[in-house]
Amino acid sequence: MTVQQYDLISMGGGYAGLAAASRAAQLGLKAAVLERGSDALYACNSRVAGGVMHISYNDPTTAPGALAQAINEITAGYAETALVDAIASNASRAVHWLRDEGASFEQATTAGWRNWVLAPVRPPATHLEWKGLGSDRGLRALESKLHERGGALYRNTQVVDLIVENGCCVGVRAKQGEQELEFRGRAVVLADGGFQANECLAGQHLTPSPQSLKQRNVRTGVGDGLRMAQAVGASLSTLEAFYGHVLSRDAMQNDRLWPYPQLDELAAAGLLVNQRGQRIADEGMGGVYITNAIARQADPLGTSVVFDEAIWQGPGRAAGIPPNATLLANGGTLFKADSIAELAVKLKIDAAALESTVRDYNTALADGKLGGLQPPRSATRRKPLPVRTAPFYGAPACAGLTYTMGGVRINAHGQVLRPDNTAIPGLYAAGATTGGLEGGPAVGYAGGLMKALTFGLLAAEHVAANR
Repeated sequence: MTVQQYDLISMGGGYAGLAAASRAAQLGLKAAVLERGSDALYACNSRVAGGVMHISYNDPTTAPGALAQAINEITAGYAETALVDAIASNASRAVHWLRDEGASFEQATTAGWRNWVLAPVRPPATHLEWKGLGSDRGLRALESKLHERGGALYRNTQVVDLIVENGCCVGVRAKQGEQELEFRGRAVVLADGGFQANECLAGQHLTPSPQSLKQRNVRTGVGDGLRMAQAVGASLSTLEAFYGHVLSRDAMQNDRLWPYPQLDELAAAGLLVNQRGQRIADEGMGGVYITNAIARQADPLGTSVVFDEAIWQGPGRAAGIPPNATLLANGGTLFKADSIAELAVKLKIDAAALESTVRDYNTALADGKLGGLQPPRSATRRKPLPVRTAPFYGAPACAGLTYTMGGVRINAHGQVLRPDNTAIPGLYAAGATTGGLEGGPAVGYAGGLMKALTFGLLAAEHVAANR
């Protein structure tokens, strides 16, 4: 068996793994990335991402205190304090480091949370378009720097097991085709992403019907790092939340309808109902929360977004890739009717039930009593609008799953923790492999790219500081 020696070994070639390896090499360590993909531009969520670097919809160069507050607010206090402080304190230098590594940024809009968007910025296309754009170029820049510093990126290399000796992680076992390899080192960084494409794990933790979710990703995240960490005694966060968006149900078969347009703004302004005509969640919590609520339904493909002409012409046109008019232009189903009863028939929903739901909602909104609805409706994140201006619309929906928010628990240095909160020596994790920063009952979103980049850096720096 071939044995390779390195100081730091990253499992996964996305932003977390490449940032860890490139930073380690910059600090004088011998570093390698082991990537399962075989193509020069191997598929991973990092490569096809929109490239917006933000912390809970805030500019990452904002003062750390304000960033920490934003994370705590959006997660309703769920996020672990050590992780909040770590990302808030290091986000600014992380994006500046990435720029110094060769990545380019643009200010995409006047919205502050889009001040740092990897360039060239992805055009407003509904389908998945990424080659030569910001996130792809950023990964190429990191790989180039890794090679310049004497590091290596091994493609077509699947990690199959961690090597633990005397309680310390000292390397991994891997395969390249039929060839078995061993990579030995002082530190291993698990950075292979979430478990979103693992139907078994998704069925255990996210939804009773995993086949009814639209994989809004490149299907490379299958939870190998999570499994390996757990096998050597790692502690896991809660695993029930994911980042994603509400999509047209037609996205299940029509690739022109994912990753965009999102139906989030329509649902957040109007109503999200099941086939019994009942609301299923607090729409005011926003698209990521609503998407998780859809996934948790017994029939995730039995939900519809209901709204009126005012919402269609308002929030329906507000997004960067607005559903009005990209939904219809790309083959999405949208029912239109002069009354709620007529709309219910088209959606195959009980007309009396849907009329009652819409009437109760409009009354509660007018009387300022949205909290009395079941489920209650909030207005903190998204403004509710009445559904009373004909024509009325119904869009059959589905849950688009991008990446999972739960995973391996880590400390502020990226070290993997045991249940007693002690670190497993030599074992680190970064990015969507980890948990404890995002998710929770409020399904709070901190920002996947920034989480990957920042904790990749912190892991490398801790390894270098303790050599």
